[in-house]
Amino acid sequence: MKRILIILTTLLITFTLSITGCAKQSGEDTNQNNQPVKVTLMLDWTPNTNHSGLFVALEKDYFKAQGLDVSIVNPSTQGTLEQMVATGNVEFGISAQEQVTTARLSGLPLVSLAAVIQHNTSGFASLQQKNIQTARDFENKTYGGWGLPSETAILSALMKKENADFSKLKMINIGEADQLASLKENIDLTWIFYGWTGIQAEVRGQDLNMLWLKDIDPALDYYTPVIVTNEKMITENPNVVKKLMTAISAGYDYASQNPEEAAEILIKHAPESDPEMIKKSQAWLSPQYKADASRWGEQKASVWENYSQWLYDNKLTENKMDASKAFTNEFLPKK
Repeated sequence: MKRILIILTTLLITFTLSITGCAKQSGEDTNQNNQPVKVTLMLDWTPNTNHSGLFVALEKDYFKAQGLDVSIVNPSTQGTLEQMVATGNVEFGISAQEQVTTARLSGLPLVSLAAVIQHNTSGFASLQQKNIQTARDFENKTYGGWGLPSETAILSALMKKENADFSKLKMINIGEADQLASLKENIDLTWIFYGWTGIQAEVRGQDLNMLWLKDIDPALDYYTPVIVTNEKMITENPNVVKKLMTAISAGYDYASQNPEEAAEILIKHAPESDPEMIKKSQAWLSPQYKADASRWGEQKASVWENYSQWLYDNKLTENKMDASKAFTNEFLPKK
C-alpha cells in the first residue's frame, strides 16, 4: 500500500510527457533467430504474495514455453512504474486500478491486462480494543499514513458519507515506520493490505479490526493490483502480450491450486521476508486470485466505471475516465 500511494502522488505531481520521446519499445513480436523474446516486467513493490503467479511462471518455465525470456525487476528509482510502462521503457508492470485511472486521466496510454485479485483486500486497520467500527468512529482519532493528498481525499469522502467531521481526524505522517508497531504507539488507524500486513499482524498476535474499503462503498471494490502495459505494445506486439498473459495466467492458476508450493517458490525470491508469514499469506490469498470470476484475471467494465464515477462524484477528479480504454480481457486465455 505504501508503495502504491507513493507512486500515486508522484504520478500526480511530477509526471511530464517529455520523456515520451525517449521511450523505447524493446519487445519484439517476431523473432527471426528463434531466440526467446526478451521482455521486462516491473514489480510495484518488493516481492510478495501478490506476485506469486509471476514467480511460479518463471520457475515452472511457463514463460520459456511461450518463447519468452522475462526479467522480473523491482521498481525503478528513475521514475514511477506507470511512467516506465506508459512510455515503453519497460513493457509490463504491476500497478493498480487507482494508478491506471489517474494515468488515463492524465493522458497516459496505460492499459490493464488482468486483475491479479478479484476484490479489494485493503482497508483501514486498528487495534481491536480501539473499537473503531465505521468511518464515523474516525472522529477524535489519529490516522497514520504518508501525508499524501490521496489519503486525505478518500478519508474525507468516507467520513462525509457517514456525516462525520473530517476536521476531527488527526492526520500524521509515519513515513517508513512499521504500521503495526505504530498502532501500538502513536496512531489509532492506518491503511493496509490484509493479505500481507494483516497476516503479519496475525503472526505477531496483534488483533485488528478491519474496515474494508469494499464494504464501505461497493465502488471501492476495485482491482488492486493489476498487470499493465501500454497501447503501443498492444498494437505492435499483440502476440508477445498474448504469450505473456498465457504464461502468467498459468502461474496464478497454479498458485491458486497449490498454495504451499507457490509459497516455497516465492520464499526463494523474497529471502528477506519471514517464510512462515509468506506461507500463511499464501494460504489466505490463493483463493482470492480467481474468487468468483470465471477465470483468473477477468475484469468487469462495471468495476472500472463505478470507481471512476465515485472519484468524479466525490470531486476527486475533474473528469470521468473512458473505462473501455483502460482495460482489456482480450489477452487472457479463453474460458
